[in-house]
This record gives sequence, structure tokens and C-alpha cells, in this order.
Amino acid sequence: MWLLFLLSRRTTKVSRCLNLGSYNYLGFAAADEYCTPRVIETLKKYSPSTCSSRVDGGTTVLHNELEKYVASFVRKPAAIVFGMGYVTNSAILPVLMGKGCLIISDSLNHNSIVNGARGSGATIRVFQHNIPSHLEEVLREQIADGQPRTHRPWKKIIVIVEGIYSMEGELCKLPEIIAVCKKYKAYTYLDEAHSIGAVGKTGRGVCELLGVDTADIDIMMGTFTKSFGSCGGYIAGSEDLIKYLKYTCPAHLYATSVSPPAAQQIISSIRVILGEDGSNRGAQKLAKIRENSNFFRSELQKMGFEVLGDNDSPVMPIMLYNPAKIPAFSRECLKHNVAVVTVAFPATPLLLARARICISASHSREDLVKALQVISKVGDLVGIKYFPAEPLKQHQDGKAVKFD
Repeated sequence: MWLLFLLSRRTTKVSRCLNLGSYNYLGFAAADEYCTPRVIETLKKYSPSTCSSRVDGGTTVLHNELEKYVASFVRKPAAIVFGMGYVTNSAILPVLMGKGCLIISDSLNHNSIVNGARGSGATIRVFQHNIPSHLEEVLREQIADGQPRTHRPWKKIIVIVEGIYSMEGELCKLPEIIAVCKKYKAYTYLDEAHSIGAVGKTGRGVCELLGVDTADIDIMMGTFTKSFGSCGGYIAGSEDLIKYLKYTCPAHLYATSVSPPAAQQIISSIRVILGEDGSNRGAQKLAKIRENSNFFRSELQKMGFEVLGDNDSPVMPIMLYNPAKIPAFSRECLKHNVAVVTVAFPATPLLLARARICISASHSREDLVKALQVISKVGDLVGIKYFPAEPLKQHQDGKAVKFD
């Protein structure tokens, strides 16, 4: 998976780079033999945009079909789609929660969740990242104390977590968190922006991967900007919930609806994932991203890098720590035509800077080996190999290769 990378706004120099920063987990952002012809046909039939909100002239048969497909894919009774993934969180939470309600949020939840929670007017409490025991402590304390000043019972309590944490690459400890929420009768809100389509045997996300019944999740959120190669986001839940959102959510009432070609791209990619295109390409893509992710993570760790996250996750942060190493790592990789994303304050704490690698099913084994060779060289140059490295790496084909 390669891209043309403009080195600076002040130069016309362009470089063709191996892309290790894209969310294109299943490769659907490129031309696809099944999706692309249908998107082009939809563009001709419906035009690039409805130029209208969903409640005015912005709902076509494609939008209704998309919502049915999404609900079926995530195994929920109903779904609603929005034109922007970030807005899905930031606009939904103020509609669901308000004064007298309690939001308990994982400490490393995405900024869209943080802003949505702040805009709701609800009381916000945070639990330590991915630690169900601390979530239980917070829940028990808050239920005992009740609302500030009045100490009345909370109107609603909702716990918000992510399927895969975008800056950590970690899988949510979902079964344990659901058990705590059930015990204290709190609602659960699951953000699957980075996990839906990317993990699970059939791409249905962390619920499928971890063996969780989607009926135990009250609100399921996800985006189409990653595994599906399109734009927008969705909320899936009960029919009553979705009906309520369609009447009250400003992102549905006032924002322009999803572009029809973008909607068709999502429908087509889901059909490929499920094998409804008449091929097994979807299963192959899911197997490839899992294989690529686990291979790349394993090799980075063997080289001596500190890599965060869990197996099967296509998101793998390489810890840099020192802020001075952020531009050095990125620029040295770019010299070798490898494009990486580095993340620093305020997206992460000041001394927890990292490079975030995102793996795709479109990456060939040759792409990954090249990237590992470059990252190993740059890691030695910049000084970010914090553990002893294994000198020889063993490939699946039995050939030993040095990455130096």
C-alpha cells in the first residue's frame, strides 16, 4: 500500500512512500473490483451529494438500505448513520445524557467522546484505563453518593469504552466491563471505530472476537472511515433508541446526509466482507490483516522496540518517549520512503510520545519486510530500542533474515 507524499508545502518534490499511517485496514480505500464499479454507477445515478439533511431531501433508498445493512452486520435491531465519524460521538452523547445523568468514561477514550460528554451537561467521572475493578469502585461510590449536592439517585448512568483504543492498540476488556455494568445496572456504550470490520472471524468487531453477545451492549457506535474505505459513522441499538435519535439528534436533523456514492461504498464493502459478492475475498482480507498485524507486532518486539497493544489489533504504537525523537524518527523513515504517523502532546502525555503504525490487508509481506528493515535502521539511529534484540528473525517460510 503506497502513497505519493508531498514533502513540504514549500516544495514540489513528491515521494512515493510505503504507507504505514492509514486506517485502510481492509484495503477498500483503493479501487476494488466489486465496490468501485457500483460506486461509480451510484455517482451517475444519485450525484455526489444530496445537498440536504436526512429529514428534508437527504434520505434516499440507499440510506435506508445502508442502515438495514449496518444493523444486520453488527447484530442489532436498528441503526442510524451520520456523515462524519467524529460527530457521531460528539453529537449523540448530548442527546442521550443531560443534567442529573452520570457518564463514566475510560481515561483514554477518544477526544470525540470527551467533547460529547462535556457538551451533554452530565456529570463525568473517569476510571483507570481498561481496569474493570476500578470501574466497579467508581460505580459503587457514585451510586452511593448520588447527584452532587442533592444526593438524589442518578437519572441514568452510562459507561463508555472503545473496542480498540486508537493510541494504545489495546483491546477493551469487554466481558469484564459488561459484567460490572450488569451488576450495577449501568448502560454500556461501545465505540468500535477501530475494531468494526478489522477484527473478529467475520469482521464484526470486538464482540465477535471476545465472544460477547451484542444484546449486552446498549449502544454500539462505529465509523466507516477505516475498514470500509468510506466516510461517516453509525449508532446501532434498539428500535426505540434509533427512533428517538432520528427525532432529536442535530447531526441527523441539520447536517448533510452521507454522500450516496459513499453510502454505496459502505454497502458494497460489507457485502464483500460477508461473501455476498460471490467470492471469499472478504474472508481472505480478514485473515490477511490478522496475519499481517501479528507478524509485524512480533517482529518489532523481537527487534527490541517497546510496542503497545494486543495481538490481532492492526494498531501498534512504537514508544519514542523523548519529544526530540519525534521528528527524527518520522523524517528518517521518510528518507527511506516509509511514511509513518507520530503522536505527541496533547494527543498523548508529554513524555509518552509514540509512532503509531497501522497495518492493512493490502500490505504484502514484501512491504512489511521493507518497513521492518527501515524501522530497525531508524530505531538504531534514533535510539529507541529499549529491550535486547534478537539478532536473527525467523520467517514462516523457514528463511532467517537479518533486519539491519
